[in-house]
Amino acid sequence: MTASRDERDEEFMRAALDQARRGLGHTSPNPAVGCVIVKKGRVVAAGFHEKAGEAHAEVVALRRAGRRARGATIYVTLEPCCHYGKTPPCTDALLSAAPVRVVVGCKDPNPRVAGGGIRALRAAGIRVDSGVLESDCREVIRGFSHWVRLGRPWVHLKLASTLDGRIATRTGASKWISSPSSRRLVQQLRARSDAVLVGVETVLADDPRLTCRLAGARQPLRVVLDRRLRTPTRARVVKGRGHALIVCAIGASRAVKKRLETAGAEVLELAGSERTVWKGLLAELGRRNVQELLIEGGGQVAASALSARVVNGLTFFYNPRIIGGDGVPMIGSLEIDDPSTAYSAVTRSWVMSGDDLVWHGEMV
Repeated sequence: MTASRDERDEEFMRAALDQARRGLGHTSPNPAVGCVIVKKGRVVAAGFHEKAGEAHAEVVALRRAGRRARGATIYVTLEPCCHYGKTPPCTDALLSAAPVRVVVGCKDPNPRVAGGGIRALRAAGIRVDSGVLESDCREVIRGFSHWVRLGRPWVHLKLASTLDGRIATRTGASKWISSPSSRRLVQQLRARSDAVLVGVETVLADDPRLTCRLAGARQPLRVVLDRRLRTPTRARVVKGRGHALIVCAIGASRAVKKRLETAGAEVLELAGSERTVWKGLLAELGRRNVQELLIEGGGQVAASALSARVVNGLTFFYNPRIIGGDGVPMIGSLEIDDPSTAYSAVTRSWVMSGDDLVWHGEMV
């Protein structure tokens, strides 16, 4: 039996999504986009946006297709742009290629596009169908969409705990709560994030690098919440590859600030308490083109971010061990008195990673 056109559309859009995911973590302030060109039921070229300032996915694929693009169907995960930025509009390249049809995964949330790309193609007589695997395509651009609409990053909280919700023993030992396969997944989360954040207690207890150790990955901005500047100048987060940003309270020690800056870190003073500093911090990160922020811990920082209602997505790793009530809780106090006032999330997926159960969700 021959597959219907709609079934083939999803097949080819999945191929375009595979292309788009190759660009995650590399394209800010642009979105990650993938494109495949299909003729006579066969993919003849594919491409993705590799880096801001370089060719967009459609242009990469069209260059590879050459004359084969004429009369073809082009699948693109995000609506083609119709304005000049660092590169010409993708709609111009598509019109020159003369495809018979363009299939779009989702519309561009950027007000400079917002349906204009689709209208331009249709006005030229090209058939355009949109909304194929739309939710999957929107997931790929979640950070870009949040940033372009609100000016601040999409915030992803990641925590790893035992079955009873403990991230460390009573002595503070936490290596390793999660399995090796889960730790590899964390590297993938870092790879698609523009910045990774922890609190100073995590720095003092674990001395993490917060770098991405996947081959070819761009290093995220490393952010430490440290109101009183207790981060050691020899900490690996300061000395590691990439840029470290230490966020402290206004009026913190000038001498310590100078030592950290000499060691290679940037120190940013922000007004507000630990729970109210988030608004200023996220606005500053947005100005730095941070579209996705990954919070990795610990429990007090997690509670602070949840209390400030800045968390968008969550990934919790549960390892099948039990530490007990004297261990360090996964999330600090949220001052909840009644279950009806608890913070709510929706489940997106449960998956296994080695022996760990991994839960993905989003805040309501």
